Amino acid sequence: MTDNAKLPLPMEFPVRGMDLSTLREVEKCGGRFYDGGAAEDAMAILKRYGMNLLRLRLWNDPRSESGEPYGAGNCDLDTVMFLARRAVDIGIPWLLDFHYSDFWADPGKQILPKAWTDLDAAGLEKAVYDYTRDVLETLTSEGIAPSMVSVGNEVSNGLLWPLGRRPDYAAIARLISAGIRAVREVSPETGVMIHLDNGGNNALYREWFDGYLGHGGADFDFIGLSYYPFWHGTMEGLGANMADVAERYKKPLIVAETSMGFSLDDYKDKEKLPDDLRRGMAAKEELSRNIPWSMTPEGQSAFLSDLIATVKGVPDGMGRGIIWWEPAWIPIPGSHWASEAALSYIHERGPGGNEWANQALFDYDGNALPALKVLREYK
Repeated sequence: MTDNAKLPLPMEFPVRGMDLSTLREVEKCGGRFYDGGAAEDAMAILKRYGMNLLRLRLWNDPRSESGEPYGAGNCDLDTVMFLARRAVDIGIPWLLDFHYSDFWADPGKQILPKAWTDLDAAGLEKAVYDYTRDVLETLTSEGIAPSMVSVGNEVSNGLLWPLGRRPDYAAIARLISAGIRAVREVSPETGVMIHLDNGGNNALYREWFDGYLGHGGADFDFIGLSYYPFWHGTMEGLGANMADVAERYKKPLIVAETSMGFSLDDYKDKEKLPDDLRRGMAAKEELSRNIPWSMTPEGQSAFLSDLIATVKGVPDGMGRGIIWWEPAWIPIPGSHWASEAALSYIHERGPGGNEWANQALFDYDGNALPALKVLREYK
């Protein structure tokens, strides 16, 4: 590894990350994990296969005004601290993913937290700064400060709508810079990521970062990309975009979210939900026809191998690693994508079952899948 490929963080290279944001909920609902037939803690299994970074999302207040949990891990600060402490105790650094919403934030929705709905532009900027600072001060005081922070989640279309909605890059830069400023002041050694989706869309990345930087956006350390093969183009497109972005913006790159299915078998018997409440699988048969990997354990392994090769192929060592999204979100009653209260908050009809179980790195019964061996071989 050359000097310019070193991470400015206390973690190994390459990044072999896992987003385990639902793990506490899955465990509470009775989920168990196995490797070679032996029951074991999921984090311990994943560490043995090479996991060296934990990613956790944070929602501001994932409960209704009457106190009903929103589900999907109910990722409040208490939950984040619980999982982060477990990771730190076994020697795994972690990445804190600020959504700046009370529930899911992504390119299709960036909803204001309930407590921020009446704020003007200056008020929102202050709220982002204060909230980021307060969270990091709490984590630091608990001895579990993150090694990396993502200021916003998949902010391709901005954040904290309607104020920070693309193409208003002046507002986007103002809000994200407020979060970055708080990180720098509380924990200057912590790496800062800006994370977009659609990792194969070069036009998006050029427009976004030119707009952000052109409006005085604060400096950052990493560019994160989401790459899901069903929605984000070809692997060749991902590689070309990463090469161009690395050259243009001189920032190391991490595929901050990725996954691939290992099965098209339904898992409704595991969820025990009525059909009208089931969300269904993310990688459905009609989507799987558009990708060159089979929806099998072998196909999942081949995808991961190809993804690793693509990231390693970014010139000058600027491709730093990958983070698999929700590898332990197995189908189990009680751990679902969204509760009724959450659907009301995000103004969606639902349904709200687990749509991701066939994307995990454990099968529906919690057994470690072969793709983990590919991860372990990532050097």
